[in-house]
Amino acid sequence: MTLLFLILISRIYFVQVVEGAKYFELAKKRWSAAEEIVAKRGTIADRDGNVLAMDTITYNVSVNPKVINEEGLTEDIIDGLHEILGISKEELRKNVTAKKEDGTYVVNREMRKGGWQIDKTVADKIRAFREELSKEKKVTGVGIDLAESLKRYYPRKTSAAQLVGYLDRDGAAMTGIEASFNKQLTGTNGFIKYEKDGKRVQLAEGEVEFQPAKNGQNVNLTIDSEIQHYVEEALQEIVKEYAPKSATAIAADPNTMEILAMANTPQYDPNEFWKNNSNSYNHAIKSLYEPGSTFKIVTLAAAVEEGVFNPDEMYKSGQIKIKGIPRPIRDIKREGWGTISFLDGLKYSSNVAFVKLGYERLGEQKLRDYYTNFGFGQKTGIQLGSELSGSIRFQYASEIANATFGQGVSVTPIQQVAAVAAVANGGKLLQPQIVKSITDPTTKTTKTIEPKVVRQVISEETSRKVGEYLEQVVSDQDKGTGKNAYIEGYRVAGKTGTAQKVINNEYSATKFVVSFIGYAPVDNPKIVVYIVVDEPNDPLVGGGKVAAPAFKQIVLKSLRKMGVAPNYPTDTNDLKKEVSITVPELTKLQVAQAKAELKAKGMTFELVGNGKTVLQQIPAGGSSAHPTQKIYLITEQREKLAIPDLKGVSLRDALEITSLIGIRLIPDGEGFVVSQKEETLNNVRVLKVTLAPPLSKDGEQDAADQGSDSEAAIKEGDSDDPQTDESGGAGSAAGKGEGEAADSNANTNATGE
Repeated sequence: MTLLFLILISRIYFVQVVEGAKYFELAKKRWSAAEEIVAKRGTIADRDGNVLAMDTITYNVSVNPKVINEEGLTEDIIDGLHEILGISKEELRKNVTAKKEDGTYVVNREMRKGGWQIDKTVADKIRAFREELSKEKKVTGVGIDLAESLKRYYPRKTSAAQLVGYLDRDGAAMTGIEASFNKQLTGTNGFIKYEKDGKRVQLAEGEVEFQPAKNGQNVNLTIDSEIQHYVEEALQEIVKEYAPKSATAIAADPNTMEILAMANTPQYDPNEFWKNNSNSYNHAIKSLYEPGSTFKIVTLAAAVEEGVFNPDEMYKSGQIKIKGIPRPIRDIKREGWGTISFLDGLKYSSNVAFVKLGYERLGEQKLRDYYTNFGFGQKTGIQLGSELSGSIRFQYASEIANATFGQGVSVTPIQQVAAVAAVANGGKLLQPQIVKSITDPTTKTTKTIEPKVVRQVISEETSRKVGEYLEQVVSDQDKGTGKNAYIEGYRVAGKTGTAQKVINNEYSATKFVVSFIGYAPVDNPKIVVYIVVDEPNDPLVGGGKVAAPAFKQIVLKSLRKMGVAPNYPTDTNDLKKEVSITVPELTKLQVAQAKAELKAKGMTFELVGNGKTVLQQIPAGGSSAHPTQKIYLITEQREKLAIPDLKGVSLRDALEITSLIGIRLIPDGEGFVVSQKEETLNNVRVLKVTLAPPLSKDGEQDAADQGSDSEAAIKEGDSDDPQTDESGGAGSAAGKGEGEAADSNANTNATGE
């Protein structure tokens, strides 16, 4: 007995003293618990805060084969999950009957294929099935578990999908902003460690170690969701009519190079990226095209800057012989247009004119310098990965001559937009910006991305002149290849392009890339848009027929959305049906519903009052109006109304609005309201407005007949006069774009329009 006690005491001493620390740590691990706190990935939103990508709660399904088979629920579980999740019964059976190497059933099997990151609605169905099965079989557990997790969700689905990018099933950033800004968007997971009792309840006085999760930063893009919608809508119309291999469009603010929209077709839904993953390719920065005649804008800018372009100088069109080149370079119209001016050569998109300007007058070195300064052959620096540089072949005389009109040149759409924006904004090449700001939710600090000037490439005077020349490519309805982009009331500059595709190292006579690029208004550019269409199904159509109408649609809606007033009034007696619009009847509708109808029509509006129902509208429902006409929605009685912004409104509309509000209008000048000021005169509230006539097509104030109209409006207050709508107009795209059809018999030097 003594020996036994000595042994026990020795053992106790050994365990408690000699190896006490070791066993204490083992015990501590047993009563300690640790949980990971998952950080949220930052959101991606447009410039107005509309969310494009976000984390949302999702559910992962797992099964317990041991419980399922012990309770005899195998077939019930297979049938139920097959119906809810759509997983094949073979796959379900493999998971539900999974065994270890020793032949016993496993206790947990994740349903990675089909049961991972499911939505709440599906999870609710599984819960209901689990509860019903438990009651039916009278068991406490049926072996189906649901665990919460976070999933990346894209609420706008296909909209801006190639730009935003996506995460794969494992949460890895694959493309777009998701990949380029993965470091900023990714958060840092936290954890909590605590001590628990035998029932896994946290000890009140136990040790606690806590590290909070740090959520990812939120990225706001420069994208405007409404303009993005206009662009995607226009591309879908092109796809519907011409079934191209792909179509890409970019809209940007030329003064900052903030990207307002970037879209590609075919589209894909990043929520279901596995269905058409190949469509996630962003052609805007990753595809190279021969630009064709849109590249002539750069050659023209260089020629004007160097003083070698005289718009009135005459030359012989049709073809031109270059020393060392066996075959002549021809215009798209093989016989040419006779002896014409260089300005007409621009309108007709004559290759010969640009060979003379670029190859003969500017020469190789100056051409190379200008093309380089405009950003070609190098990355633009846009904050997106996998951008290509493109190239310009300048080794032989033929390559130099061809480059002047866009052949033998490979560019990305984003390079084209940056270059033409420089022509539009006064000569400054800017780095394209796709991110407007980045906000850290932890520190509440926001970093704003400012416009970045790369270099001055041409003078402001050259920029102005080139804009005026390009405007005539659009406005001249007889000669201009860009006439289908004409918007009545606005000054629009632009250029068409049609380039033969290289197939098996030879230029194809049946496959083309057609495009249009332009900006508006010419005197104060607010938007530049480029549309490129790869292989439309009709080989005889050019950029003027395929891309120019889409450009017109996008720009007109965007200018209306921006509230940009027309440059000059249109002839309301000759307002073409194509550009008139019927004002919807909105009276008695809820404000939200009225706003939705106007947005669907692309019409601008202003709410007058804070009511929830439209009591009256100006202009009246059912009346015809110019698309740029602002619609005023009156939502309160006159005694409660505030004075709305009347800038850009005609005198007659201003009279009607102020009459409704119950305030006296005192006008000064003629035309449209340019400023307003509320004052008190003899204890009576009055509104003084200054009016000015809009610019005419020649850029001068057009005050014809304004005086008599203004006087009549003041005396009669007749708001029903159809002549009172002088807010501008939009023109029809007449004609079919003569000279645009590709000549299938042209030699390999023929390109464009």
